[in-house]
Amino acid sequence: MMPYSESTEQIMRQYFNTLSEKDKRRYAAVEAHKLGEGGISYMARVLGCARNTIYQGLSELAELPEQRVAEGRIRRGGGGRKVSEQTIPQLDAAFLDVIKDHTAGDPMDEQVRWTNLSRTEIKQRLAQQHQIQVSETVIKRLLRKHNFHRRKAQKNEQ
Repeated sequence: MMPYSESTEQIMRQYFNTLSEKDKRRYAAVEAHKLGEGGISYMARVLGCARNTIYQGLSELAELPEQRVAEGRIRRGGGGRKVSEQTIPQLDAAFLDVIKDHTAGDPMDEQVRWTNLSRTEIKQRLAQQHQIQVSETVIKRLLRKHNFHRRKAQKNEQ
């Protein structure tokens, strides 16, 4: 068995001290198993834990299921940045105000609407007229939300 360097042992001790009890047992057991014969005594000295703790960790590792057990989320829900539609309450009204004079549609189908403004132009007009700064991705979501489609020129076959 080759012992680790002093710096590696120090990092291992620091990491070991941040773990929960169960994770400490399992980490010490994995490290001892990697080292082979004499690994349990060596890891007990390095990590400052009892050999019985490592033996218990080894038995826990032997009983681990083959397939991952779905435990659910560890992190709490609701993290991350909120979408602009939630943080800017007047965004929908301002968006519709900006594009109202640049909107057309199919007179036969009320669901088909389009605008001749690009996403960049809509973004700039929102900033100028309503002092709302949003990205073009937000504009894309708003266009989709309000059922605007991209108008494409169609070629006729002759």
